[in-house]
Amino acid sequence: MLLADVAAASEAVAAVSGKKAKVELLAGALRAATAAEVPSVAAWLSGQTRQRRLGVGWAAVSALLDGGPPEPATATLTVEGVERAFEALQDAGGAGSQAARATLLRDLVLAATGPERRLLAGLVTGELRQGAQAGLLLDAIALAAAVPAAAVRRAVTLTGDPAAVAVAALDGGEPALAAFGLRVGTALSPMLAASAPSLTEAFAKTGPAGVEWKLDGVRVQVHRDGDDVAVFTRTLDDVTARLPGLVAEARTWPAGRFVVDGEVLALRPDGRPEPFQVTSSLVARHTRADTERPLTTVLFDALHVDGTDLLDADGPTRRAALATVAPAGLLVPRHVVEDAADPGEAAAAEAFAADALARGHEGVVVKALAGAYAMGRRGAGWVKVKPRITLDLVVLAAEWGHGRRTGLLSNLHLGARDPDGRFGPPGGFVMLGKTFKGLTDAMLAWQTEHLRGIERSSNGWRVDVEPTLVVEIAFDGVQTSSRYPAGVALRFARVIAHRPDKPAAEADTVDTVLSYRPV
Repeated sequence: MLLADVAAASEAVAAVSGKKAKVELLAGALRAATAAEVPSVAAWLSGQTRQRRLGVGWAAVSALLDGGPPEPATATLTVEGVERAFEALQDAGGAGSQAARATLLRDLVLAATGPERRLLAGLVTGELRQGAQAGLLLDAIALAAAVPAAAVRRAVTLTGDPAAVAVAALDGGEPALAAFGLRVGTALSPMLAASAPSLTEAFAKTGPAGVEWKLDGVRVQVHRDGDDVAVFTRTLDDVTARLPGLVAEARTWPAGRFVVDGEVLALRPDGRPEPFQVTSSLVARHTRADTERPLTTVLFDALHVDGTDLLDADGPTRRAALATVAPAGLLVPRHVVEDAADPGEAAAAEAFAADALARGHEGVVVKALAGAYAMGRRGAGWVKVKPRITLDLVVLAAEWGHGRRTGLLSNLHLGARDPDGRFGPPGGFVMLGKTFKGLTDAMLAWQTEHLRGIERSSNGWRVDVEPTLVVEIAFDGVQTSSRYPAGVALRFARVIAHRPDKPAAEADTVDTVLSYRPV
């Protein structure tokens, strides 16, 4: 199968707005792939590569695409050939690795047609947005294999591997999907939390609930079968070798066979948590992270204990099972609210949340007592409540949207004022990142019209604008980033409001942004 076929399917998916049409296009591409090609095609059509990290950033891609080499007359790249190139990009390391990656990337671009280049650019930068979210891909797998969508979803949440499920479904149908089950030692897609601005609104979604501290550590899923222990992150990376302290600790816990969900985090001497990036950098960079610096384990859910699967059990049952796995001191603090309408219970919940914040945690997570463990989904069963931090930033550019946002300027490039010229000309702006989150249809329509009116230049996919429009941005923190001039980027940025009433001269400065940087 040629990469051009995948690129054509991707662009066709981006060009249609209806879910059914997108699913049919995706299913057609999956049917056209061989068994060996299906894993790659499935991953690429959902906007991802099979490799976790390719070591290639946007700057390297844009340098090749902006005024880059002429396109070849015919498409020659194959799916298997590109997969090998991606593996080589991932494996490049040591002295000369940057040059090696640049050569690999250039060779790919030289051999790629226009549509293939657009697909490659989106994949290697993680910014391919053609409206084919993971949920649509699962529906497409079901359609292509003529199996129930529910069977596909459960298999994926149990394995965390849509590509493997796609192969099984297309090759063996529903019986092959039924063979997927919870296996101790195999990572499961973790349950995710929705958001609410207040406890009141969270309880409206969950009903009776347990309120727990919202930790800002690295999510870990701990599996034990006798002396065999494995640890996985929320992205299903195996970090067992990086956390020997946790592995040794898990071997001492009372239960002998289990799968539990929790986090590890670095604490300061006073017991307050370090910023997320401190913990994540330890886990990401060190082969023995929790021996370089002790990490604290906090557990908050049980998925399996001593032969009993708990995925479909309610919250209290899972909490009781968790209490049999590990010492009570490792369990996340929890406050149960049976009736949020009762003033006394509501006040107690607010006090619990305030105490979590006072201890340096992000906020709280409200977890429905009646809810099962919804693997891989962000529903109403868990709802996080955190204080909101906002900045007034300036729009520097915007990218054209895809799918239902086709024809609209969507992804905003955000900048802070740099009055002293610390990172560029004095009085200019320094870019902090991009976001397309938080924008309603009305906001998209308004900003498209407004930004076209202040357009400086356009290269077909991005419109550079006069830096005059201020937007209010909420974010979860500031993290170190080599991608942007100030060395930082906003974490989980989303648009709260356009502020055309504010002049750009009143936008926040880069010094204000840096004040939120972890210390």
